[in-house]
Amino acid sequence: MDFCSRRGAQLQKNASTKERVDIHQHLTDHIVAAIEASAGQWQMPWHRGSGSRHPVNIASGNKYRGVNVLGLWVEAQVNGYSSHLWGTFRQWADKGASVRKGQKASYVVFYKEIEIAADEGAEDERKSRLFARATPVFNADQVDGLEQALVAAPVEDLPDVDGFIARTKAKIIDGGNRACFIPKLDEIHMPMRERFIGSPTSTATEAYYSTLLHELTHWTGPAHRCDRDLSGRFGTKAYAMEELVAELGAAFLCAELGIAAEPRADHAQYLAHWLNVVKADKRAIFTAASKAGEAASFLQG
Repeated sequence: MDFCSRRGAQLQKNASTKERVDIHQHLTDHIVAAIEASAGQWQMPWHRGSGSRHPVNIASGNKYRGVNVLGLWVEAQVNGYSSHLWGTFRQWADKGASVRKGQKASYVVFYKEIEIAADEGAEDERKSRLFARATPVFNADQVDGLEQALVAAPVEDLPDVDGFIARTKAKIIDGGNRACFIPKLDEIHMPMRERFIGSPTSTATEAYYSTLLHELTHWTGPAHRCDRDLSGRFGTKAYAMEELVAELGAAFLCAELGIAAEPRADHAQYLAHWLNVVKADKRAIFTAASKAGEAASFLQG
């Protein structure tokens, strides 16, 4: 029996562990409900250069769709824009930023349904028709006051949570453009705190700590810790299952450490994406929840 299995068997006899497992079940049930209501859209919780990232509206946080995606990618490439964030003149103003004088707008197309009178002799008196409407938008690189707009509420230091993370003795490297756990090096890499931004469903503080706890859950995966399969490549069922475990582990730890009392919509949206990969297994999320509980217990031990 490995360390995690022995520890799990011992802790199951403990009343406090029973309470923790009940909390995990409660959170899992809430997350399942949130997934069912989720649109499934999710984006990285930190700001970085656009590259081939999906263009996002600054006001709603939603991704642009259809032909607008290609159009904004082309505009970014032609004009050398590095950001994936776009908004109208007013949307930027509402965020406390301002479009610089002389900047040229790009255009996105929205379709609006309008009711019109039906042809004479038709059964229905009215019918609807879709009309295309072009809206001017500006890239984040075209505005001033962007940092104030994005970092209106910076990541707060949470000493108790930082102490918990330090006690795990995981090696955490700050810097770079992505958050990840590298099994070969046994290292966690994280973007700097100031690059994390809030969203309509979470604060920058929640985004930073939940991302770090997600990677810490991955860190428990190797054989000498909780012995999970970390060999899966992106897009495989094994990879998807590990992502489910890591995100549920982050949700459990956020609740237990007082970062967020309820699962964030961001968690549900991210989980919904990976559940599509393992959709043939209806119990995948409950299997993942069990593994996430083991990981959380290991980190707290």
